[in-house]
Amino acid sequence: MTTAQNGLRYSEMRNATRVKERALFLPLRIPNELELQARWFAGEFGKSFVGTNGDKIDIIQFGIWNREAGPDFKDAVVSVNGGEPRRGCIEIDLVDRNWETHGHSTNPAFDQTVVHVFVDKGEREFFTRTSGNRNVPQVRIDPAILPEAFSANIPLARAGRCQAPLKNLPEKRIRNVLDAAAQFRLQKKAARIRAKIENHSRDEAVFQEIAAALGYKENKLPFTLISQRVALKFLRETPDDAEAILFGLAGFLETPDLAVYKKSSRSYVRKLWDRWWPHRDEMHRLILPSKIWKLSSTRPTNHPQRRLAALGILTREWTGFRRALAIRTATAVEKFFDGLDHPFWKLRYTLTADPAQDPMALIGESRVAEFLANVIFPLWNAEDHDSWPEYAKLSARLTNRRLEIAATRLFGDDPRRRNFTKTIAYQQALLQIYEDFCLQDNSDCARCPFPEQMAKWF
Repeated sequence: MTTAQNGLRYSEMRNATRVKERALFLPLRIPNELELQARWFAGEFGKSFVGTNGDKIDIIQFGIWNREAGPDFKDAVVSVNGGEPRRGCIEIDLVDRNWETHGHSTNPAFDQTVVHVFVDKGEREFFTRTSGNRNVPQVRIDPAILPEAFSANIPLARAGRCQAPLKNLPEKRIRNVLDAAAQFRLQKKAARIRAKIENHSRDEAVFQEIAAALGYKENKLPFTLISQRVALKFLRETPDDAEAILFGLAGFLETPDLAVYKKSSRSYVRKLWDRWWPHRDEMHRLILPSKIWKLSSTRPTNHPQRRLAALGILTREWTGFRRALAIRTATAVEKFFDGLDHPFWKLRYTLTADPAQDPMALIGESRVAEFLANVIFPLWNAEDHDSWPEYAKLSARLTNRRLEIAATRLFGDDPRRRNFTKTIAYQQALLQIYEDFCLQDNSDCARCPFPEQMAKWF
């Protein structure tokens, strides 16, 4: 049975057995406006919509982040009811009437808007109009359709909460279902990347995915925003300024007073500032607010300033990265990332920290493993390369809270439990099964259909 067929088998079981009367996650968190914009640009809401008046609206090009006053995105291209493409801007609001309350209807900077996107609709009917009284097509989006949150909100497992449905089954049967679940998850990630490539090109899609992975769960959103707001193409055309532009957009260069930095750091910060200054006025609107960063819960080596430096080096070494991807082996990718170096950041945790005694890897082995699992192998899968045999052998570098919850729910104290968390593929499989079948209430575990249906399908 091929990888695709095995993944399809799991998908069919999943669709046939998934319990729908109780939500797995806590009540839906409405994303803030920045997150909505990022996920819209990533294509997560799709490309084809039905407007509030019934018109069919297709997004041909998502455009680019607007650096000036006006709508969120410019140079977008849309088609209404299959008509001729219309080039213009796209504005995204949480509520439809924000168009009016924010003064867009009288602001000529918004006159080129071709689609007004929003989440919530007011009680009274509202029409989006420009200063010239032109009606703008409206699209209402539903965050509930998003595949996953930037920061998953999953409840903690408790003793007795799950009946450990896999505990007493033969190991071969367990491995069969884990293989199928892992293949299904890999195909799902591949489909997401394939859509992003279609929307933004291969290089830009991979750049955005790697940036998001560098953000970890705490800072995935700001890293995603940065990688969307400044294109890889532009960074590669200005290699000497790339790192400074990333730090500037992140808001990490808003303090020009060098006195706050250690003496050993001042020349580096001055160089960043000098490189950023010529771009600052043009990009001022795109600088992230400081409150978007979560710094207290990150390990020192994972501080976002170190990760931004790594992203900057990656843009300069993109040609080498392409070559590593073309070889299509995990070893080639690992060797590429192991070779990345930075004279300042290999000895620093932050811009203001004292130098460390020993050099540190710019990107560690565990993070590269995350790249392989969530970006690289899904990319190869999206390009019809059968990478499953190598993917199935990848050793897991780390565990995490979600995985431990999944293993506890599914296996309890089964001594074989560790065998099913040693590879990245099986870790991904456990997360997929957990997300699909585990419920929140103790009373539901006893009637979960997963064990019986698994026996039927596998």
